Amino acid sequence: MAGVSAGTVDRVLHNRGDVSEKSRIKVQAVLDEINYKPNVFAIGLAAKKKYTILCVIPHYAENNYWHSVFIGIERAKEELKAFNVIVKYLFYDHGNRGSYQDLCFKIEQESMDAVLIAPNFAEETLETVDKLKEKNIPYVFIDFNIEEANALKYIGQDSYCSGYLAAKILLRDYVEGEEVVLFLSNNKDNPAEIQMRRRLDGFLQYVSELPIDVKTSEVILTNDDVSKNNMVLKSFFETHPNARLGVSFNSRVYQVGNFLKEHEFALKGLLGYDLLQRNVELLKDGFITYLIGQRPGLQGYCGVKALTDYIVFKKPRNKVKYMPIDILLKDNIDFYFEFE
Repeated sequence: MAGVSAGTVDRVLHNRGDVSEKSRIKVQAVLDEINYKPNVFAIGLAAKKKYTILCVIPHYAENNYWHSVFIGIERAKEELKAFNVIVKYLFYDHGNRGSYQDLCFKIEQESMDAVLIAPNFAEETLETVDKLKEKNIPYVFIDFNIEEANALKYIGQDSYCSGYLAAKILLRDYVEGEEVVLFLSNNKDNPAEIQMRRRLDGFLQYVSELPIDVKTSEVILTNDDVSKNNMVLKSFFETHPNARLGVSFNSRVYQVGNFLKEHEFALKGLLGYDLLQRNVELLKDGFITYLIGQRPGLQGYCGVKALTDYIVFKKPRNKVKYMPIDILLKDNIDFYFEFE
C-alpha cells in the first residue's frame, strides 16, 4: 500500500532508522489509514531477549505503605513473565541520606534495561539519573516526582493538590474560633520529606483563600517515640481547648488517633494519609475521620508496566499518570480495593 519494501515497513514500525523521510511518511500514512495496532502479545512471545527491570524502593514492613508497593510490583512481575521480563530489587532506608547514597552507588554498578525508582533525596537522584541517561537506560518515578530529573514517566499523586483537597474536606466542619492542628514530623525539614511539604503548602493555600481567619497550630511528633509523643499531645490538648480539627501529612496519623482513643477523646475531624491497618482500624472506631489513599500497590504495578511497554512493546509514553485522590471514611472503607 505504501509502495515500499517489507524491510522498510519493519524499520518504521520498530523505529530502527535508516529510512528516508519520504518513505517514513508514506508508511505512517498507511498505518494511520488502516488504524494499525501492534499485537503486543505476539511481539513479546517472539522476543528472545530478556529484559531486566531494577526496582528501587525503601525497605518495608508487612502491611505498610511500601509493602503495598512491593505487592503491586510482584503482581506485574508475574503477569510479564511470558514476555521475558525479570524484576530485581534494591532497597534503602527511607529518609536516611547515607543509605540512599549507598543505594545510588549500587544502581550504577547494576546491569539492567530500565529502572523503577521511588526517589528520596533530590541531589543524589539527579546525579544518578544523569548516569542512567548516559547509558540510555529509561527510568520511571513512583510516589514522588522530581520534575527536573525528567523521568520517562511519573506515577503517583499530585501532592500539592491532595493537600489542598485535604483542607477543603476538613474545613467544611470549621467553626470560627476553633483551632486547626497541623501534626508535623520532627523530620519535616529533611530534604527527603519534600512530598509532605508540598501537601502542607497545598493545605495552607486553601486556608489562605478562605474569607475568614483560621487559627492553626503546629504540633511536632517524633517518628518512633510513643512516650514522648503522648506527653507532647497531652500538654497540647490541655492548653488548647479549642483545638477541634487536625491533619497529619504522612502515614502516621495513628500516632494521634491512638492517643485520642486511649484518652477517650475524639476531635471533630482528623485527617491523615494511607490505608495502613492501624489507620483503618482507628477510622472504623471513629478516632480518625478521613484517610486519603494513594494506591501504592497500583503505583508499583503501573510503574513496571510502563517500563515494559516502553522497552519491550515500544509503546509511546505519557509523562504523568496521576493516582486518584481517594477519600475514605468509615462508611466506605470496607468497599475499597486496589486490584480485582
